[in-house]
Amino acid sequence: IETFDLCTAATSETASFQVKTGINIVTHHVPLAQLKTSSFLALMQPLLEPGSVMEEGLVDSEPFPPQGPQHSASFGHWISTLRKRACEAYRRKPISYWFLLVLSSSAMLVAFPASSLLSRLYFQNGGTSKWIISWAAVAGWPITALILVPTYLVCKTLPTPLTLKLTFAYIVLGFLSAADNLMYAYAYAYLPASTAALLASSSLIFSALFGYLLVKNKINASIINAIVIITAAMTIIALDSDSDRYGNISNRQYIMGFIWDILGSALHGLIFALSELVFVKMLGRISFHVVLEQQLMVSVFAFLFTTIGMILNNDFQGMASEAKVFEGGKTSYYLVLIWSTITFQLGVLGATAVLFLSSTVLAGILNAVRVPLTSIAAVILMHDPMSGFKILSLTVTFWGFGSYIYGSSSASKGPIST
Repeated sequence: IETFDLCTAATSETASFQVKTGINIVTHHVPLAQLKTSSFLALMQPLLEPGSVMEEGLVDSEPFPPQGPQHSASFGHWISTLRKRACEAYRRKPISYWFLLVLSSSAMLVAFPASSLLSRLYFQNGGTSKWIISWAAVAGWPITALILVPTYLVCKTLPTPLTLKLTFAYIVLGFLSAADNLMYAYAYAYLPASTAALLASSSLIFSALFGYLLVKNKINASIINAIVIITAAMTIIALDSDSDRYGNISNRQYIMGFIWDILGSALHGLIFALSELVFVKMLGRISFHVVLEQQLMVSVFAFLFTTIGMILNNDFQGMASEAKVFEGGKTSYYLVLIWSTITFQLGVLGATAVLFLSSTVLAGILNAVRVPLTSIAAVILMHDPMSGFKILSLTVTFWGFGSYIYGSSSASKGPIST
């Protein structure tokens, strides 16, 4: 603490004093009776307790050292302070925590782009059914079940009781998830993978809006700025439809893919807000096994609804005929579907683990990074068209993500309980 100025003002019953440290000024009122019986250090102690205004001011200003001839706020000192804090944060957690966090983050950054590329590859190589690729996205729910069962044993806990209200919530979320996957399937059928990924980033807009309306999450200027920026990026993509469309895709199909992608993003934002509402209203304290239970139950119901759609559309019988005409043969066809199932489920599990281990801010950062990764991978591996408009849209989208992440961290309500 710097040298401070102490000013006291006494009335007949209380004494007031102000402590000034740099730009922080704290006023404290103490009864005269306490002043007569307590030492000065005892009076100062409440100001230095965790959570006090004094402590907050010191923590916030620590990266920038006090100004003066002997304490210049150099960039090197700032880097040294950040390095020191990073080391302290690293020591506070066991090595197993960091291993799981890196593993979960890697799963998000690898599995989600791979799943998007495989969805586009399915249609590019001769697949035609939107129901089949939607079914593959949710058919990996047994992977979550295989992880959940040992979690009960390790954590020494029991499954959350399934009430009628909670079951109904899972059914609704499962139905919405099945519809969401079908909308994205239409998008990947008619749009390049890089374009579909950019448009899907608009889900952040709807997550913020539905979170504000349903869960009463905060929206600040940075989040509003992000909404405007990402909307502008979507407009840029729409203006570039001529150079971005595949030759075998009609203008009507491209427009339908564009619309279905935006609608799927809106529904994804609604699902995210409703999932948070289920945790807040029905599940209360969030723990890892509860998060896995929610993901498993929603995936199971989405799988059931999609399976019904497959049966009504006779797509199980159509898989054999699709495999015959698929570029690369039957083996390639089934490998694309199997890996679509695995990568999508691994991406969801990775995102779930990142949310639990860290925060929604880190999940937002990783979600922002995977958009350019998907676009670049699509250009390199699938020869997606990459015009100047798309590069501009990608840059603007990344800027919007940064604004959203900053706004979310400022409006954060706190970390998930462990």
